[in-house]
Amino acid sequence: MRVIAADGTMVGVMPSLQALRLAEDAELDLVKISPTANPPVCKIMDYSKFKYEQSKKEKENRRNQTIVEIKEIRLSMTIDVGDIAVKTKQCLKFLEAGNKVKVSIRMKGRENARSYQGIKVMQDFFEGLGGKAVQDKKPVAEGRMITMMLSPVKS
Repeated sequence: MRVIAADGTMVGVMPSLQALRLAEDAELDLVKISPTANPPVCKIMDYSKFKYEQSKKEKENRRNQTIVEIKEIRLSMTIDVGDIAVKTKQCLKFLEAGNKVKVSIRMKGRENARSYQGIKVMQDFFEGLGGKAVQDKKPVAEGRMITMMLSPVKS
């Protein structure tokens, strides 16, 4: 097997017992890095220290991850100007927090025949956000629901 020393230098190709003896003399572990290579590649290292450093890196990566939530705002086809202002303010709060927003309208009864009015309400709502959002999905009527997806503008 091909052996690499703890400092990264190539020791050479040797039998596995000799490589194991080298690792024991250095009070370290012999770890197979590439067992499918011909000959297999092994490295002399402190395996517990290696695992510890790896877990620290994984923790740091998890800490730096941002979790994007999808918040929902429901409108109605007969919503008034004041109510739209309140919903717009709430939507801006969600977007500033870095969340995506799903805006939806549920049509009832005769409203199904006039889905274009709901789409108009959605477009007015989007224009009221003042360019602080991007439409991921344009307003689309799907059955009894009209939905639109918004995400914050990347600065």
